[in-house]
Amino acid sequence: MRRNETRPIGEVIKECLDELNLSKTLKEKGLVSRWGEVLGKAVAVRTKQVYIKDRTLFVHMTSSVARNELLMMRQAILDKMNEIAGEKLIDSVVIR
Repeated sequence: MRRNETRPIGEVIKECLDELNLSKTLKEKGLVSRWGEVLGKAVAVRTKQVYIKDRTLFVHMTSSVARNELLMMRQAILDKMNEIAGEKLIDSVVIR
């Protein structure tokens, strides 16, 4: 069935993303892409991998010293990432 009313493209895209359950995934990917911005260049260059799975932020570090520093900052990282997201996307942080 054809719709006769015109709608803003942003509204249509949001509706499609919601139907395909991609809205949350895009927010998570956008948040992960800002990792270096959140913790700075020194940490970013020592980060091997960052991803979110089942509401948990996983961070793999190349430096044990940087890893230990981040372990002590775990709650601050969690709070900052959720603040940037504008909602609670992450429940816990695992640093390896």
